[in-house]
Amino acid sequence: MKKQTLIAVLFLCALTTFSSCAVVGGIFKTGMGVGILMVVIVLAIIIFIITKTGGGGKT
Repeated sequence: MKKQTLIAVLFLCALTTFSSCAVVGGIFKTGMGVGILMVVIVLAIIIFIITKTGGGGKT
């Protein structure tokens, strides 16, 4: 039973690794500029959400 669990865990780890590599490869295929733009947009959305939930420091 432990051997089956170990194989399942290793298989899931391999799937996660391969999918993340595919995402990075896709970003570099579309271009560095587009990748940087996507990162900036995601950071802007995260900052927007934090300021809305935290009150934005208004007194």
